[in-house]
Amino acid sequence: MKTSSPLIDTPEGFAEVLPLLEPLQRIPIDTEADSLHCYFEKLCLIQISVPGRDLLIDPLAPIDLSQLFNAFAGKELIIHGADYDLRLLRRVGYAEPKAVFDTMLAARLSGETQFSLAALILKYFGETIAKASQKANWALRPLPSQMIEYAVKDTHYLLEIATILEADLLRLGRVEWHRQACEKAIVASSITKERDPDEIWRISGSHELKDRSGAILRALWHWRDQEAQAVDKPAFHILHNEQLLRVAVDIDAGREVRIPHIHGGRRQRFFVAAEAGLGVTEEEWPRRERVPRPKFTPDFDRRLQDLKGRRDKLAEELQLDPSLIAPKTILENLAANKMEILLKMMPWQRELLGV
Repeated sequence: MKTSSPLIDTPEGFAEVLPLLEPLQRIPIDTEADSLHCYFEKLCLIQISVPGRDLLIDPLAPIDLSQLFNAFAGKELIIHGADYDLRLLRRVGYAEPKAVFDTMLAARLSGETQFSLAALILKYFGETIAKASQKANWALRPLPSQMIEYAVKDTHYLLEIATILEADLLRLGRVEWHRQACEKAIVASSITKERDPDEIWRISGSHELKDRSGAILRALWHWRDQEAQAVDKPAFHILHNEQLLRVAVDIDAGREVRIPHIHGGRRQRFFVAAEAGLGVTEEEWPRRERVPRPKFTPDFDRRLQDLKGRRDKLAEELQLDPSLIAPKTILENLAANKMEILLKMMPWQRELLGV
């Protein structure tokens, strides 16, 4: 296996590899981003494997990615866990694939309990994938050899894995289930997930802060977010969540705030935000609105247990994760006669569950 494919980062090199995609009907791809090393996540690498060669295309280089996306036209993309990769590609101008073969979905629908790419490569090819590069900074240039080797392996085996899993799905009669799941993944990747401005600042542990301390935390979260954006660094580079919670409590209690690594203008802005949080009136203190429990039908519990029992029996017979057939929220809505939830289920799920 080739493990040292050079980065394709020039228009000339890019032009040479594009013809390699033309005869292919299925293209294994993967992507890498720098989400752990910057505030504004960006696409840093596109991995593609073709017969006899693994390609590492550099989106940070002065190359026209639209030519690559044109080469994808009419072809099926093989991706492991397609949602994230499709979202990244959409941000740089890729519209939508004709079709996707998601190897992670295929593995799960085949009954695999260990369905990570590393687990599948180990199972089928006996090769262990080092995890050291998973959280690496993919915006680094030049890329270290160990990161290149890691990136290459992400697509090197994908076509063979897809072929193996496709045979399993065919044997089990679940090819159509997988096709529907992949179509759903394509649609889901096109939906922008908007962040709720009233909830965005709520971090793990924030529910323990009441009244004014919650208002201080909210103000400090927005301070941290603005600081992170200004230097294009992840928020935890400015202040970790645990520190943010602690200083919010300390400020509310009138205790001395200890943040020695925050200084200069950033420190001044910190205390401006803290004062703003302290000054929030009681009426504006953050509160969690209790969502009223749905008005269940009198036989809700019976219906829920019946649905759950039916689902779990099917899952055991089919050797599937029960949540693949119907997650808990789906069952609860069905039990409460909220039949609009059927629109969120795939046809094979509805048919299997008999709803």
